[in-house]
Amino acid sequence: MHVCVLCVGKLKEEWQRSACREYLKRLSRYGRFAVVEVPDQSEPLNASDAQRRQVMDREGEALLKQIRPGDWVAALCIRGEAPDSHGLAKKMGQWEQAGRRVVLVIGGSLGLSDAVLARADQRLSFSRLTFPHALMRVILLEQLYRSCKINAGERYHK
Repeated sequence: MHVCVLCVGKLKEEWQRSACREYLKRLSRYGRFAVVEVPDQSEPLNASDAQRRQVMDREGEALLKQIRPGDWVAALCIRGEAPDSHGLAKKMGQWEQAGRRVVLVIGGSLGLSDAVLARADQRLSFSRLTFPHALMRVILLEQLYRSCKINAGERYHK
């Protein structure tokens, strides 16, 4: 299985980087998992809706440059399907069977552009709550690890 977690921005806190490194290390026994970061765009103070859309569009262009034509893309957003852990594990099994690189996209602080959402094959939600995108990266990697453990029939804490 080949999975790319595509994100806007760098992790600023050491605990976030450490957690991501740990889960990527654990995931390495199940396939190729990588995190690719694109730069976040600065948002002007008191930005108008049009300025915020421009920021999202520039971030979206950077994200789309990292997506290959044959990739299967899931955009992480609140308005997506919200599987439980076993449901996500089932999806991962289906992705693996398809044999395509899976790209899971986490947007910046403003979310994902319309162009990225249009390119996505699926939208996934991990909650109706909004999470900081750096924390969402840790949560996503943990859930991918949990799904791999489930699919391998291995025990993982509840």
